[in-house]
Amino acid sequence: MNILITGAASGIARRVIEKLDAKQHHIYVAVHTTKQLELVQLRYHNLKHITCLKLDITDEKDRKQIESLPIDILVSNAAIGYSGSIAEIPIDLVRDNFDVNVFSNFSLVQLALKGMIQRKHGRVIMMSSLAGVAPVPFLGSYCASKASINMLTSNLRLEMKLLKANIDVITIQPGLYYTGFNQVMTENKYGRMNLDTYFKTQLEFLKKYETPFYHLLESKNLDQIANKIVKAIDSKHPRAIYRSRISQILFVKLYSLLFC
Repeated sequence: MNILITGAASGIARRVIEKLDAKQHHIYVAVHTTKQLELVQLRYHNLKHITCLKLDITDEKDRKQIESLPIDILVSNAAIGYSGSIAEIPIDLVRDNFDVNVFSNFSLVQLALKGMIQRKHGRVIMMSSLAGVAPVPFLGSYCASKASINMLTSNLRLEMKLLKANIDVITIQPGLYYTGFNQVMTENKYGRMNLDTYFKTQLEFLKKYETPFYHLLESKNLDQIANKIVKAIDSKHPRAIYRSRISQILFVKLYSLLFC
């Protein structure tokens, strides 16, 4: 099978690539920047079953590269995250969050589906998040983008069944894993909130306890979620939704009680 994995420079995607069977799959490792491309080319230079490419999913020219690739399975993993209160986060950041996580990802899905529908087989695996199921204070923009992925993927799944084209559509909803992504996302609000915020009385408490709270919740074992993604790729009869560490929804509710 030919697999395209976006946002594959590091983190969960890297662990999935390490677990996939080289004899069964050819993997297109797609990364955002030229610098990332150099790094993954160095990492995988002696592996014949891996092809590395620069694919900025927000760039139409980059996206069109995949039209010439025989993609059997798309793992749509690229994402960004901005934090801040919905009451004051700049709308340009919310727009950017949706442009990357939703609009650009589904533009790529539409291109991949052209070949899959023609060949009458394929698999689309969308990386969402438990943040799209449970609201998290000060992560509203990111949560909303992931909730949109959940709904759009569910609709796409029903539509592909109507075509009878043997195309599976799968949603992955990870909880909190330590990759560095959460730290960057949660901390990028403080520069804006320091200047002028409605939440001045909560800011000191938030800065003091937010990072330790996330550190407590995050799993450093990426195998848990990577194994589920590999199942979604390899299973003859995959589930519609794979979740990992569903218990974290309870911790999210605790987080909401502590910080609200």
